[in-house]
Amino acid sequence: QVQLVESGGGLVQPGGSLRLSCAASTTSFNLYITAWYRQAPGKQRELVASTSSGSTDTYADSVKGRFAISRDNAKSTVYLQMNSLKPDDTGVYYCKLSRFTRSYWGQGTQVTVSS
Repeated sequence: QVQLVESGGGLVQPGGSLRLSCAASTTSFNLYITAWYRQAPGKQRELVASTSSGSTDTYADSVKGRFAISRDNAKSTVYLQMNSLKPDDTGVYYCKLSRFTRSYWGQGTQVTVSS
């Protein structure tokens, strides 16, 4: 069982930046596909960005050019740099690790974009 611990959420004004981190309790981190999802109030959870070793990063159209996903395999950590934040980016952000049929989710971290 892989444990994921997210951090970095908070309240930020429109146009501001946040960096989310997700640390995983596995030494095989490099083998996993890593992703960030978000869920706004009253909406379904949606994919924000994903990355895996040796593959191209993917982003939701709504965050392209503003968000950047990255990973540090040595630290078993995935990051989400969020710039030019908008009120529509508000929600609970979850990280996910997946490999073959197994997937693991973090507990979520709240991001609120408001003036």
